[in-house]
Amino acid sequence: MKKLIYIVSIVLISVSCVNGPDQNINYPITAKSNIVDTIFGTPVPDPYRWLEDDLSAETAAWVREQNKVTFAYLEKIPYRPLIKERLTKMWNYEKFGLPFNEGGFTYFTKNDGLQNQSVFYRQKEGQEPELFLDPNTFSPDGTTFLGEMGFSEDGSKVAYSISEGGSDWRKVISMDANTREIIGDTLIDVKFSGIAWQGNEGFYYSSYDKPKGSELSAMTDQHKLYYHKAGTDQSEDKVVFGADMKRRYINAYLTEDDRFLVVTASISTTGNELYIKDLTKKSGGFLTVVDNFENDHYILHNEGSKLFIFTNLNAPNWRVVTVDAENPGSDNWVDLVPETENVLQPSTGAGYIFANYLIDAISSVKQYDLTGRVVRDITLPGIGSAAGFSGKMEDKEIYYSFANYTTPVTIYRMDPPTGETQVYKKPQVLFNSSDYISEQVFYNSKDGVRVPMIITYRKNTAMNGKNPTLLYGYGGFAISETPSFSVPVALWLELGGIYAVPNIRGGGEYGEKWHLAGARMNKQNVFDDFIAAAEYLEDKKYTSPPYLAIRGGSNGGLLVGAVMTQRPELFKVALPAVGVLDMLRYHKFTAGAGWAYDYGTADESREMFSYLLRYSPVQNVEEDTEYPATFITTADHDDRVVPAHSFKFAAHLQEKQAGQNPVLIRIETSAGHGAGTPVSKSIEQYADIYSFTLWNMGIKKLK
Repeated sequence: MKKLIYIVSIVLISVSCVNGPDQNINYPITAKSNIVDTIFGTPVPDPYRWLEDDLSAETAAWVREQNKVTFAYLEKIPYRPLIKERLTKMWNYEKFGLPFNEGGFTYFTKNDGLQNQSVFYRQKEGQEPELFLDPNTFSPDGTTFLGEMGFSEDGSKVAYSISEGGSDWRKVISMDANTREIIGDTLIDVKFSGIAWQGNEGFYYSSYDKPKGSELSAMTDQHKLYYHKAGTDQSEDKVVFGADMKRRYINAYLTEDDRFLVVTASISTTGNELYIKDLTKKSGGFLTVVDNFENDHYILHNEGSKLFIFTNLNAPNWRVVTVDAENPGSDNWVDLVPETENVLQPSTGAGYIFANYLIDAISSVKQYDLTGRVVRDITLPGIGSAAGFSGKMEDKEIYYSFANYTTPVTIYRMDPPTGETQVYKKPQVLFNSSDYISEQVFYNSKDGVRVPMIITYRKNTAMNGKNPTLLYGYGGFAISETPSFSVPVALWLELGGIYAVPNIRGGGEYGEKWHLAGARMNKQNVFDDFIAAAEYLEDKKYTSPPYLAIRGGSNGGLLVGAVMTQRPELFKVALPAVGVLDMLRYHKFTAGAGWAYDYGTADESREMFSYLLRYSPVQNVEEDTEYPATFITTADHDDRVVPAHSFKFAAHLQEKQAGQNPVLIRIETSAGHGAGTPVSKSIEQYADIYSFTLWNMGIKKLK
């Protein structure tokens, strides 16, 4: 099916571009090789294949030269320091995370404002908070961040993972929670894992055999579940699940009473098998609850042998069912919280189930008791996104957060029996929310499907087609884009910009049907929905092509790359971040091999190959085409969407771009896919993104 032709001849390409408003760009020299893949009889040139070797000296030199050109360009934008200064001031406010209870303490995170990483505190009722764990001490530059955390049954021990330089490969450190002293061995080479304690003796974690050589490009499809006994060496850890099967993602957790070990296993990012093991029985292995990958299933809670399962089996919008653990097959499931026309996202705590429904991507929450009786509708502070409503079943209170595009995250404390709610933590932000408005509109996509979009802007904005507008999207993996607050978006609004987020297909806003309508050979629907959003904004005079920028990250970076190559005339600026941009080779890399459920692969069939080839951004950059001003962002330690995607896309665009629009790539060092990015780096990155965007919209002076 596939043949590789490799001819060792190198062509040096040096590209120059005269850029408006007033800058000359000499792009770095990028070597080309005569590599051609033949896939199902179709030759596919890949001249920048060498950039996939992220550890080579040649690639490192290319990165340095690209960054040199990029930062030289940015330094000439006069208001870049002003944007950075304003971002810094706006970012500098106290931020709190949702509290949770362990071992007689209430734990929470707090960031004083500009700390690179949020700090863990704990307190007992009536006492002052005390510092528990400060990730800012993990590394001098703040690039080592805290990942997962798990407490033992009585809260006396804790294990937490750290990521160095943004990598998905983690270390796990165990600590005595009372004395805060490190205990036992530090685990290494842990990836895509939770931390699940069994009693106080040890915990379960998941990982792969770490590949040799480049950790960014090697493949593996065997995730395994291990048990680590506290105080012992990692070499003594035993594989308890996955040794004899090929599963890309395996994770484990225990029910709150420590009776059942629950294991989910999957071959892709969607759909999982479900297994349980009754730890009260001295003999016997895992019992299969669901043995296929067609749907998703998780155990929310148990009452003795009665399991409460959250599933989308025969319920694309999800439901909660109950079943006896002795005979847990789906034929025996009984609806407790039935499927409705709205997507369900449940949680448990304080003896209740909290059903968070998405109604056109907006939260609506109902409280149920464990018999399935509705206790009350919870009145939220406004139209936006609620999160939390979770805790131990013995907890006496529940915490939840609320936010939208103009309202910073506020935390509330609720008394579940009465429903009484009070503000727990409300931030003080240098942003006047009352000056702005968010409106939800609906527009028709290319095929007539109705798509919602929330548009946020300053009140009394003149709809004259000249407003700088940032259109953001994702559209994949059943991930829902719900209203949220961020300082960078707040600054964009303050600068007079419009911010628009459509709930395009591929996401989870309308359940699994909406997701699948934007997956595999329906992926073009995602791009059509996004293009239709841009056309709506232009038709209604919110903006026009000279003032429209598009942005998305990861799968959203693919979205930006696809639509800018399909409809370049619609946009002035394109901002693909850590994007999946080479759709013919994404599955050759570690994490990417698990994304086939959403994308398909070029190797699986002639039809799938042809479909991917039609939209893959790297393969669809054409000669003599004027593309939008493009600012690609990636990171050298991204081992989820490897930076080669961005490197190759940038090289093709720099070679083939016609017209005056610049093509720059900004490569962050000692950073990964985005999680745990230090605040200082985030501020610098957004200052660069906004400066580039506004400058290329022709805005020479800020108001």
